[in-house]
Amino acid sequence: MNGVGNTAYGRKSFQRSKAHFTDRITADGRDGWPVAADRYRLVASRACPWASRAMISRRLLGLEDALSLAIADPIQDDRSWRFTLDPDGRDPVLGIRFLSEAYDKRETDPPGGVSVPAIVDVPSGRLVTNDYQRITLDLATEWRALHRPGAPDLYPEALRDEIDDVMADVYEDVNNGVYRAGFATGQEEYEGACARVFRRLELLAERLAGQRYLVGDTITEADIRLFTTLVRFDAVYHGHFKCNRWKLTENQVLWAYARDLYQTPGFGDTVDFDHIKRHYYQVHSGINPTGIVPLGPDLSGWLTPHHRDELGGRPFGDGTPPGPVPEAEQVPARGLP
Repeated sequence: MNGVGNTAYGRKSFQRSKAHFTDRITADGRDGWPVAADRYRLVASRACPWASRAMISRRLLGLEDALSLAIADPIQDDRSWRFTLDPDGRDPVLGIRFLSEAYDKRETDPPGGVSVPAIVDVPSGRLVTNDYQRITLDLATEWRALHRPGAPDLYPEALRDEIDDVMADVYEDVNNGVYRAGFATGQEEYEGACARVFRRLELLAERLAGQRYLVGDTITEADIRLFTTLVRFDAVYHGHFKCNRWKLTENQVLWAYARDLYQTPGFGDTVDFDHIKRHYYQVHSGINPTGIVPLGPDLSGWLTPHHRDELGGRPFGDGTPPGPVPEAEQVPARGLP
């Protein structure tokens, strides 16, 4: 998610920037960035759905000890994502106050601004990549040597074509679609985007009515990408982005599917509803100029039974759930249901 132009949202047509820094961290180091434990730091925001993908993948794969995590303040200022949640307002590993400092070491004033997720090379302090579409796929494939024992295969080779097709539709109409609706500047633009969001959600609900997960019988990258939008739907997209034909809680299939994932270790334990709500309602001043954060919705439903296990499926395939969340990475109580 971008750190610039927040006051312009809702005043000009929305166009998502492509990742400008597309270097990859790979097992063979072909881009100059070899996979290595303790070398890189993932900078994320719990508010951002794109960054949340990386946090979920990291948890599921057990990369906490290999790839350290920096959590940015959900409230940005004009200098980008900031580390005001840390003592003295500095990231304790990188020693910087703003993520833009790592970007500047790579390139000054880059196209697309300063975004998360970002992976930074700790020894040099330089940004490596902000390729939000690629980061999680590489965590699942290129980082295998550092995966925990029992880590799931989130991008199984035999299913990649189907996963890619599903993810492409989810990205276009759902992940990005809610933004096109929310940041629309005209009625026709908004109605077209909003209609596509709900048309795709209805098709996804049909797909999930008879199977527990989007592709195959285990959790894959496709589920991670849909979840990060669904978990924000009623809290921000329904009201703030005017995607209000119906609430997630009113769709029996998608609501049960989202609860199933939320209650799966690695998903809900990365979600901070307080960060999510404060970011969208306070930062997007072009849409919500008062900065008032709504009290609702009631979050207690996220912990209710979902019964999706009756469809079968094996969440982690032949693997096992991730271990407990490291103490330093636990979501504060105010961000939980």
